[in-house]
Amino acid sequence: MKILATDLDRTLLPNGSWQEDPGAIDLFNELTEKHGVHVVYVTGRNLALSENAIRQYGIRYPHVLIGDVGTSIRKYEQGRWLDDEGWNQLVRQRSPRWNAEDIRNAVAGIGGLVEQEREHCGPFKQSYYVDHNNSAVILETVDARVKDQFDEAIVYSFDSQSGKGLLDFLPNSATKQTALEYIAGELGANIADVVFCGDSGNDVLPLTAGFCGVLVRNADEQLVSRVMQAAESNPDLRIYHAEGGFKNLSGYYTSGVIEGAYHYGLFGQ
Repeated sequence: MKILATDLDRTLLPNGSWQEDPGAIDLFNELTEKHGVHVVYVTGRNLALSENAIRQYGIRYPHVLIGDVGTSIRKYEQGRWLDDEGWNQLVRQRSPRWNAEDIRNAVAGIGGLVEQEREHCGPFKQSYYVDHNNSAVILETVDARVKDQFDEAIVYSFDSQSGKGLLDFLPNSATKQTALEYIAGELGANIADVVFCGDSGNDVLPLTAGFCGVLVRNADEQLVSRVMQAAESNPDLRIYHAEGGFKNLSGYYTSGVIEGAYHYGLFGQ
């Protein structure tokens, strides 16, 4: 089975400051359909925002939507979304100490940390905006109050468009990485045969977990550095950094996803 998993914002979606290639999304839709690729979106967006992206940019509906930074999984079948209740049960089983409200109380009052809007939070996700200029001190304080107390994963990334740091508290069993591993297992696929494309800090886990990794050309420098360090420590990691120039595409956004998919043989030669 051919599985192509990709982040949305500034990876598949051309919503950054770099120039997009006209027609790249149509080409992505055409190639994934033509070659029978199982498409998985892996995003920080919730369901409503993911559907907005599908309508706004014209990207195809995926077979699977891993949303809310890995804490929700939905399958798209016969024109409707089906929640994966097996995933929800597995998360509760594997992260029994997880409690979003307890984490919210634990980090209350930390300067430079502002809770995100409630639609960006949920039972398995507690999220904040961070003063990026003071992120080192803020994250140190967060660790002192939270680390290893709630079966949590703490994921920090930087939004280069808004200039804000983004901090997500998730169950340690429910990240982009573990959710994609779960889907691969359900499909009977080895993770080494799954292609994952990303651009920012919250993509570091799946990019360094043993999937066939793709960094789009516009990937954040911080992410590139972290992934390259991981690759130096583990020579078995497969990482491809889109450069542009392939089939006259720039390598930014959707074009980088296409370039990476070709590199790993999903669309033939």
